[in-house]
Parts: sequence; C-alpha cells; structure tokens
Amino acid sequence: MSANRRKLLAYIIFPLAVGGISGFLTRNSMNMYTSLNRPPLSPPGWVFPLVWTILYLLMGISSYLIASSSSPKKREALLLYAVQLLLNFIWSPIFFGLRNYLLAFLVLLLLWYAIYKMIRSFFPINSTAALLQIPYLLWVTFAGYLNLAIVFLN
Repeated sequence: MSANRRKLLAYIIFPLAVGGISGFLTRNSMNMYTSLNRPPLSPPGWVFPLVWTILYLLMGISSYLIASSSSPKKREALLLYAVQLLLNFIWSPIFFGLRNYLLAFLVLLLLWYAIYKMIRSFFPINSTAALLQIPYLLWVTFAGYLNLAIVFLN
C-alpha cells in the first residue's frame, strides 16, 4: 500500500474511531431515545449510525485533502476540524449520558458554528474538502431541530 493510501486510511479511521468511542460510551442510547417525547420528522434509531458513519467518512476524506495540501492555512483549518470533532464527541455523553438536553443543544450550537467556520477555512484550500462537509452541516442543523424540540417536549 502506498504512503498516500495509508495516510488517507489513517485520516478516515480517526473520525470513525472518535465516533465509535462516543457511540460506545452511550451504547444504550437508543433505548433512552425511544422513550423520549420526540418531534415530528424524528427518524427511526437505525438512521443515526448510518448517517454518522457516512459523515465521519466524509470528514476523514476532507481532512486528508486539507492535510495533503501545501497551503500555509492548513494548520488553522485542521485546528478547526479538531475543535468541531471534539464538540461532536462530547455532545452524545451530554445528551444521552447526562440527559442534559439544554446543555447538549448549546454544545450543538457551538458545533454548528465550528463546522461552518471549518467549511469556510477549507474552501480556499480545497473546495472539494469544503463541499464534502455540507451534508454534515445540514445534518447538524436537523439534529439541532430534534435536540431543541426534545428540550421543550421533555
């Protein structure tokens, strides 16, 4: 396997591992989720791991494209990537573990902003990397709707 393929694989595995650890820490979350009063448009539980796996794959590819660039701005862009990944990681334990839906929503707002800033920082470096993050921003927007509705319904 070439060095570039190994590097790409490492960049893909990293966000998948972060998501996997967060999922492991909240492994009984679907039982709790189904017991909540949920808003209209709430997807069934099986949708979440499928969507997140796709989004983590896209994050990995995007971060690889940025890391592989020669842009002097890639360090700042990757820092924003790391910040959003950290916020992404802590949301699940706050929402599912602590059941603090309001705090989770506030973290989600910070996450949304961090993703937006990340996309803006990615765009001048590699527009494909930025565009690959649009589904993530849209999903987190939808997750914000679900989270805020859960705050009010529970």
